Amino acid sequence: MSLHIYDTASRSMREFHPQVNGTASIYVCGATVQGVPHIGHVRSGLNFDVLRRWLARDGADVTLVRNVTDIDDKILTKAADHGRPWWEWAYQHERAFEDAYDLLGCLPPSYAPRATGHVTQMVELMQRLIDKGHAYDVDGDVYFDVRSFPEYGALSGRRLEDQQQGETDVRGKRDPRDFTLWKAAKPGEPSWPTPWGNGRPGWHLECSAMATTYLGATFDIHGGGLDLMFPHHENEQAQSRAAGDGFANYWMHNYWVTMSGEKMAKSLGNTVSIPAMLELVRAQELRYYLVAPHYRSHIEYSEEALREAVTSYGRIESFLRRATERVGPIELSGEMCPDFVAAMDNDLNTPQAVAALHNKVRQGNTALADGAHEEARAAAECVRRMADILGVDPLSPKWNDQSSADTGMRQALTTLVDRLLVERQEARKSRDFARSDALRDQLLEAGIAVEDTPDGPQWTLKDD
Repeated sequence: MSLHIYDTASRSMREFHPQVNGTASIYVCGATVQGVPHIGHVRSGLNFDVLRRWLARDGADVTLVRNVTDIDDKILTKAADHGRPWWEWAYQHERAFEDAYDLLGCLPPSYAPRATGHVTQMVELMQRLIDKGHAYDVDGDVYFDVRSFPEYGALSGRRLEDQQQGETDVRGKRDPRDFTLWKAAKPGEPSWPTPWGNGRPGWHLECSAMATTYLGATFDIHGGGLDLMFPHHENEQAQSRAAGDGFANYWMHNYWVTMSGEKMAKSLGNTVSIPAMLELVRAQELRYYLVAPHYRSHIEYSEEALREAVTSYGRIESFLRRATERVGPIELSGEMCPDFVAAMDNDLNTPQAVAALHNKVRQGNTALADGAHEEARAAAECVRRMADILGVDPLSPKWNDQSSADTGMRQALTTLVDRLLVERQEARKSRDFARSDALRDQLLEAGIAVEDTPDGPQWTLKDD
């Protein structure tokens, strides 16, 4: 089976066919850098990082562009409220977002263009639209004429008569639903020169200009959060196609992280920042929590669900470390099991993919318990390969951050504990429960808690 993705534009599953064989081009709407990133912000970056890894698994050349919106009404307002230059405020939070992406294991984008660096391309796009009769200027403001483009509303499925842009300033508009491409300069605001006067870009214009600058007039996939489908993505598609560009062949939208049923948003005061999350769990555990659900499902945040994800990830980590200690280094070269491949090819069905991964962990633990070292090695290599696609491979340099001294101590402890666990398992098999309980109590007195799980006995240090 080849990759099939849910295309928002057609509202159907479509087989993915890149424009050029052996390549893939992806544009992902990045952050508007107005404040500290929260888990709702970074979920999109993580979901499309998994897509990128999956497309690149057999050597495909994947170009991923993730933009930075560094000029925006909210940025100007917040910078002014804090008495800071807008560009300083934007750059500070751009770095916070980049740090968050890096902390959670996102591969660096091929390009990370800033809106303010692409005003020339925006002016060129506006001129094309005006020349074709799809845009007009009024005293330095430039608007897109939605009635001039019959396909308007095709992406979101909204009828023109039911639509509003949410813009309160309708000065000079031919139709209240026309959206702003360029905003005339206002006192105290940054501005750039254009044939229609000084001003600054509208949000929708920025992404069309940046996407086509780096990926060409037509590219494979445009991604972003579901909340961006209207009006942002609708407007991107309309202005790009009205200008004559094919734009995106596929549209993919990830769903939200919610809290008490509401989408996380700074305006609602229900966000959980990345720094706050990383005081609760490790970065790889947070990544696992955010990528394990299907990208087209909402995640209802709760600390209980987060703890469950930590426990689930710990089973993968424990197996791979035990396998390494028993059979030696585990290479990142194993074949992925067919169930995992089928799940990922089915619109990146990560819940099923994670289930396949844990099934292989159980097989590997059984092999370790039976002393079948080659079978355990093969299972561990398979687990590493699948976990790497999800970006959560515990043995990767990104996450395997123990010092050599710590590793040596852990290996020595593991050897001793595993011997006692084998002895305990033998006692249980022979129904010598008094001996089994005594061994468990000895481990507990030493600060080692043992839990009997479907994956076999798991042990942890009580102070971990």
